[in-house]
Amino acid sequence: MVYKDYWALSQWYTHYGRLVGFDNLYVVAHGFDDQVAQICPRASVITVPRDVLEGFDRRRGQMLNSFSDGLALSYDWVIRTDSDELICFDPSVHQSLGAIFENVSSKAVFALGLNVAEVPDDKVLEERHMALGHRSKAVFTGHYSKAWAAKRGTALWRHGIWVGSRRLPTATFDLPKGVYMLHLKYANLNALEVANQHRTEVGNSPGKGLPGAAWKEADRDATRFYANFAAYDDKEWSIARDEAYNSILSDPVRDEKESVLRSKSKIFKYRVTLPDWVKMQFGLDRN
Repeated sequence: MVYKDYWALSQWYTHYGRLVGFDNLYVVAHGFDDQVAQICPRASVITVPRDVLEGFDRRRGQMLNSFSDGLALSYDWVIRTDSDELICFDPSVHQSLGAIFENVSSKAVFALGLNVAEVPDDKVLEERHMALGHRSKAVFTGHYSKAWAAKRGTALWRHGIWVGSRRLPTATFDLPKGVYMLHLKYANLNALEVANQHRTEVGNSPGKGLPGAAWKEADRDATRFYANFAAYDDKEWSIARDEAYNSILSDPVRDEKESVLRSKSKIFKYRVTLPDWVKMQFGLDRN
């Protein structure tokens, strides 16, 4: 689902088109926008009304779960991410995207999250550039260690999965090794400045149930992220990866109020350099 985040949408379209085929992509446009179809010419674009923003997250979640469940009548698995979230996998662990699902016993899959960042030495991204080919610094994040794919009858909710109160104590937190969600919000300063204008507009709209401070004070959120990122020390990829993976896997949140299983929103205070396979496999520029 997208609203005016054109740079991220172009990244999403190219990335997932390469992974699953462009004809298997579905974009939900939040309000009519002919640029969405221009950016995603082979995807199916569905437009939903934007006249009511109150209860934004809950309405959005309910609608997307219903839509995903409908798609699951035709597909074994449905991948669902925001436009700035790219799923990547280590080719030394998984030969293909399909191989990940073949080794999953549950009905939903999580990924280890990273915030990818633009740093002072990085060049400005051109239109044809894929961010993962030109950005190499990141930080692990529990907040974006999200559920990203589900089978029919499984609802994604609040970065996790809704499992019901009875199943909550025993539900499987399925976090395969070698699978990552790379969040691009902070990977392009120019695009972030534009996107934050829209986030601030939504976050400060009248009504209840709107996105929180990360949208209401979007510029302040970005400033805080970059300041913290600059202050972190560097840590070797494999050490940082194992530390983050073990920490998140060992202590997921079982939210009794929402009946949701999700990752703890833990902050890992160190920078990493993305491994070469990210750039080689997922960073190839568009022609």
